[in-house]
Amino acid sequence: MEITVDEDVKKMIMEEKRDYRVCTACMGPALVPTTVKEPKQSDLKYQIGDNFLYISRIQAMYISRVTMDMIYEDEDIDACPAFYYK
Repeated sequence: MEITVDEDVKKMIMEEKRDYRVCTACMGPALVPTTVKEPKQSDLKYQIGDNFLYISRIQAMYISRVTMDMIYEDEDIDACPAFYYK
């Protein structure tokens, strides 16, 4: 299960100095800070500089790359109930 992380995603994570997670959201895979959706024990974990990118095991079955178009903006997060259930 090889997943490539695009260089611009790596750069963003290192510049923002925080962890991110690829999880399932209303419109497919979503790249969000872990403050929005906490990582799970079952996630794949990639070190990016001093931070981590977590990828849900569910999404890992369907994606081969993590790209900038997976980023969910604040209004998308607010509109998606998937971010309100723990």
